[in-house]
Amino acid sequence: MDDQQGPDEDERAALHDLQLGIEHLHRGYGHLLAFHHAIGRGMNRFDDAREQLRASGHDEHADALRDDLLPAGVVDEQWTYELVEAFVDEFLDPVDEFEADVREELADGRRHVTEDRQRRAWRERSEKDW
Repeated sequence: MDDQQGPDEDERAALHDLQLGIEHLHRGYGHLLAFHHAIGRGMNRFDDAREQLRASGHDEHADALRDDLLPAGVVDEQWTYELVEAFVDEFLDPVDEFEADVREELADGRRHVTEDRQRRAWRERSEKDW
């Protein structure tokens, strides 16, 4: 797409900020997945400890793990997979859809319009035939 047909400077800046925002949200989602996995690994170790406590005669502690800690959630009785699902369904997917709709309207769906413009400018000034 030619720059004259593409988004104007304000639109390009808005698209760039939306793209960066989406990238940061996806990085946050990755951190949320890492949190989910870390909590899951920790809970698996607690379950191992429950078995070892029971085997060594510490039924009271084993029962507390079985009844109180292992089935509990991390936030308002929700398990981490529920937080991941809620984040995707209630926030990430709608934000992705919004960004895609704006990008479709302003740039015919093209991503990274600022970076594309920069790439073309740098290649135009290059002495290498791209």
